[in-house]
Amino acid sequence: MNVRQPLLDRLVAWSPALLLGALVAMTYWLDAQVRSPQPKFDGSGRHDPDLYVENFKATSLDDKGRVHQALVARIARHYPDDDSTDLEEPQITFNDPGKPRLTVTADRASVAGDREHVVFTGHVKGVRDASSDTAHDGPTTITSEYLLVMPKEDKIVTDKAVTIADPRGIISATGMEYDNKSKTVKLKSRVSGQFEPQQK
Repeated sequence: MNVRQPLLDRLVAWSPALLLGALVAMTYWLDAQVRSPQPKFDGSGRHDPDLYVENFKATSLDDKGRVHQALVARIARHYPDDDSTDLEEPQITFNDPGKPRLTVTADRASVAGDREHVVFTGHVKGVRDASSDTAHDGPTTITSEYLLVMPKEDKIVTDKAVTIADPRGIISATGMEYDNKSKTVKLKSRVSGQFEPQQK
């Protein structure tokens, strides 16, 4: 007599139920994979400030204790959902040793959570101090309605109308990439300008 026969008969009898259970489990799993996540009602999806500071000031020091970057604003609001910070009437100054100081002011600014991108909007003005190794004497001024400042890359970028002025003249364009490290400016389109004759 084969003692395994009753066990085999039982498995055969239960196989439709097992198959049905497996299909139900698979259907539930597939439904969970394609279903959009349900919204949370714990407030985590809201873009509300958790910190409000008036007369905000922050500085970043280099390895020798000198001020590398300084940021001031009339009002600062921090948002925990994306770790961003909105600023009213901001001013950011870059002080790199051996390089001209660069200061950017605007009506508003937004600092990304990664701290690698700062968007300035509304009456934006960037002033780069005169460099001792250039032929002209005087600061360079950049004005626009929108400037993206990348502090780590030491660049200023815009796709909006921009004006650049220094003692040599004035240039207007649409779109610009300003590299403070290499001291180069790339203008994208609609470039026009006026230049003063240089004295020899």
